[in-house]
Amino acid sequence: MTTASNDSPAIASDQPPGYDTRAVEAWITRHVEGLTPPLTWTRLTGGHSNLTFLIEDAGGNRAVIRRPPLGELLPKAHDMGREWALIKALGPTAVPVPKALGFCEDTSVTGAAFYLMSVIDGQPLYTVQDTLRLAPQDKREQIAHSFVDVLADLHSIEPDAVGLGDLGKKDDYIGRQLKAWYRSWNASIGPASLDDPRAHSLHDFLQANVPEQGPARVVHGDYGLHNCLIGPQCTVAAVVDWEISTLGDPLADLAYALNWFPDPSDTEPWVGADSPTTVPGFPGRLALARRYGERTGRDLSKLDYYVAFNRWKTAAIVHGVYARYMEGKKSSEGIDLENMRSRILLALTQSEQALERLTNA
Repeated sequence: MTTASNDSPAIASDQPPGYDTRAVEAWITRHVEGLTPPLTWTRLTGGHSNLTFLIEDAGGNRAVIRRPPLGELLPKAHDMGREWALIKALGPTAVPVPKALGFCEDTSVTGAAFYLMSVIDGQPLYTVQDTLRLAPQDKREQIAHSFVDVLADLHSIEPDAVGLGDLGKKDDYIGRQLKAWYRSWNASIGPASLDDPRAHSLHDFLQANVPEQGPARVVHGDYGLHNCLIGPQCTVAAVVDWEISTLGDPLADLAYALNWFPDPSDTEPWVGADSPTTVPGFPGRLALARRYGERTGRDLSKLDYYVAFNRWKTAAIVHGVYARYMEGKKSSEGIDLENMRSRILLALTQSEQALERLTNA
């Protein structure tokens, strides 16, 4: 497998945006061992628009540095302190993460908090082409098994035991998510010029039938092959992009992760045609769910509830983005708005189908 660093591909940069290199390198000299400025800076693409760079000194010592994007941000968006806390806490556990090297919360250094982590020999899978280029067909089952095993290991950790007990509220995760994203849907109806009665009826059913939540666990929130660095052994070498992680119901995290995988039982496309898992060699969604259940011992009899919740939530998220495009708050140049609209409606259909399976089981 071809390997690279924490985000990829790389773009050489003489003047890295968002970084006062002189001030940052002075901070690194004082606080981070193993790096001796001056450093070379290479932009790494990907990673939720955060400004992520590979930095390297004359001796070949390397690290990855990461800060939020420029401009005004939502209050809880691009939380570098949260990412730092998670990779530091999870470092000694079975969950593979980059090594935490240093965190600067003093925004006077370069205008925002930033942190440094180790370079990982691995690459994420975003598209079919990534899979074809990086993941041999006879290794794809191994990748998928590692993917679900790492999630199971994450959900086996007691947050208090690793110092993450204050990461978020521990109870009513689904209820809080339903409230937040239903508010988003309703606020976006006017700007989007799009409403669908199913968004409301699905919300009402999901709210009235929330399964009893077991002990809270760390939920990644965006666990997919795009946020896993697949290493030379075709296993997950590290999980990255922890900025929206919190405490909550692990089965919601599982259902989201499984959303990336089609299954032989599907009667219509489950994921986008460019999803990295749509090529031969990957096990199906239901087989991966069984593996997770065997590894954790969790009852998955209501998994379709969580699938329905995640598909409904996806519709609400895309609906909000679509509204910003339609309102002119984001440039729609090069954006297929009709496809985005179709994705919203498809997600609602898939949520309905999951609830039908649940009620007919």
